[in-house]
Amino acid sequence: MADPQPTYPQAPASRLASVRETRAALERHGLYTKHRLGQNFLVDDTVIRRILGLAELGPDDRVLEVGPGIGTLTVALLPRAAHVVAVEADRTLEPVLAETCAQDSDKFELVWGDALRAVPHRLPDGGAGITKFVSNLPYQIAATIILQAFEQMPGLQRAVVMVQAEVADRIAARPGTKDYGAYTAKLALYGQVTGRFEVGRGCFMPAPHVESAVVRIDRDERRIGLSLREQNDAEADFPMPEEYKGDQTLKAGQNIVGLASAFDEAFGGEEWTPDAPAEEEKKDGLPCRDPGTR
Repeated sequence: MADPQPTYPQAPASRLASVRETRAALERHGLYTKHRLGQNFLVDDTVIRRILGLAELGPDDRVLEVGPGIGTLTVALLPRAAHVVAVEADRTLEPVLAETCAQDSDKFELVWGDALRAVPHRLPDGGAGITKFVSNLPYQIAATIILQAFEQMPGLQRAVVMVQAEVADRIAARPGTKDYGAYTAKLALYGQVTGRFEVGRGCFMPAPHVESAVVRIDRDERRIGLSLREQNDAEADFPMPEEYKGDQTLKAGQNIVGLASAFDEAFGGEEWTPDAPAEEEKKDGLPCRDPGTR
């Protein structure tokens, strides 16, 4: 009988994805968790690996990350992509990102500010070169920034993003279900959900008070690089999605631009706001936000 082959521990996808390393990085720079910015740090390398598996990054991919935090996901993205541009609101994270991303600093660009204002206008070339959007998003802006990225960056091929589980349900909802609404319908004009997995609260430090999920959204290959109006001009190539043809609540025209407008009109009065949790739990008087990739 042949001797068994030795097994070796797998190298982590992110050297920062553990409680020990995250705490050490924060302490070296005198940082602390700030609930107001939604900072719950991802500390599970298995989740990082599953995100990378869904993202399927290639050497030519240019990646957008919103909310890099201390760089937990960023350091896993950088060796696998051509370039990563990250948008971060918290300027106190500048020294820790300079340290954690130093090894691949030539491939890393940081944009400071509110992502809703920065994407895509303050990105290099207005975001024209971005092919993948991979992030553990601040939940208070998650739904809005996903739709904004697909609407305003026609070259975006895929998003793999961590969101609140309730928002993931809305993103993936089908017509006729309780989670279906204007947001779901509009996002479906740009892409379809092709993957999802749940993420437990114990994967973060500190643990959030909401459930999380990672979703993958792929843009139809025929639509890559085309705005809605350009798709409308090529109407024969982009028929109304089958799942919406029987939706009697929508008085849409026969083109995709009319359909987008009809979604806004038909669901304009709905009570659900995509970036506002239905029940926002609180602890010590502070709203519980999402685990932005920290």
